[in-house]
Amino acid sequence: MTPELLILLAAVFVIAALYSSVGHAGASGYIAVMSLMSISPLIIKPTALSLNILVASITTWQFYRSGHFSWALFWPFAILAVPFAFLGGHLALPTHLFKILLGLVLIYSAIRLLIKSEQAIDVKEAPRMQAIAAGGGIGLLSGLTGTGGGIFLTPLLIFMGWADAKKAAAVSALFVLLNSISGLAGNIAATKSLPPYIISMLIAVALGGGLGAYVGSRRIQSPAIKKLLAVVLLIAGLKLIFT
Repeated sequence: MTPELLILLAAVFVIAALYSSVGHAGASGYIAVMSLMSISPLIIKPTALSLNILVASITTWQFYRSGHFSWALFWPFAILAVPFAFLGGHLALPTHLFKILLGLVLIYSAIRLLIKSEQAIDVKEAPRMQAIAAGGGIGLLSGLTGTGGGIFLTPLLIFMGWADAKKAAAVSALFVLLNSISGLAGNIAATKSLPPYIISMLIAVALGGGLGAYVGSRRIQSPAIKKLLAVVLLIAGLKLIFT
């Protein structure tokens, strides 16, 4: 095992642990690390989605077992998200400026979460049509950016007062899982480009994701989850701007 591979495995372990603690799976982090290590773009996307599916599965199970998942909140966001994620993955757009603007939005969201992380929110029901429309939009963004969409859904749920931090994380986990499966299914031929060390990466993210999801769902409180989410959004925002 080369030093470069050891660094890669350590990095994806840490990313999986951090992201899964807030209901995400880490695609934006995996993409950033693999890009920094000059891995071929043909390898990066299917690899990131494969890692995402495994971590999102673990995270969904942990948050569901802890009693934080809400089907009534989940389905309106998911119903259009999956087909729109499939569509977004096939669109060829001049996305450089789009990614910069989106990155700035995520960084702004991170700052807001840090400032308001200790404040409790009054949770209210998400209006059905707004949730469906938002889900479709987030699904499209997911496809365009090659992510599962959790970095967009979780802050929306919290800022709009539609869920507390743990319920938002639980709903986002399954949302990410379905979008990641849709994204990989839409480009199944890309799985031929998976690297020979994919099994090692899957083991690393399974360990990291299991640890992070357990801690996030059972051991830490909502204010701490908001702070962790702010860190995740900051990383994702910087990744969109600079890669």
